[in-house]
Amino acid sequence: MKTATILLVLDELRDFQIYGTALRSLGYKVVLCGSRLAAIDLIEAESVDFVIVSQGTSAFEGRGVLERIVQLHPKLPVLVVARELDVNCYFEAMELGAVDYLERPEPRDLLWTVETQMLN
Repeated sequence: MKTATILLVLDELRDFQIYGTALRSLGYKVVLCGSRLAAIDLIEAESVDFVIVSQGTSAFEGRGVLERIVQLHPKLPVLVVARELDVNCYFEAMELGAVDYLERPEPRDLLWTVETQMLN
């Protein structure tokens, strides 16, 4: 059985550590990416099973990553993790195809979302 690969495209080192550790504890292979442009390059070149992208300000910075994923891999689940809830970014992300949008999720909430999506 193949180990699922999850791409983390996050702004904060702390989030990489917390979420990466939690995902690895469930057996996922985790790829870390601190740049949205590098994430787009990686998505174009490699196969991943799930993407988690951050939204750090009132502008939806993850938009380009989400749009490219939808173009290349429309069934690839993308979770947006926000520092603070922004209703406009929420609606934008969901309309573009994100599977969920969570505000500063606890690791257990993030894991629940990932596990639920991976079963689909």
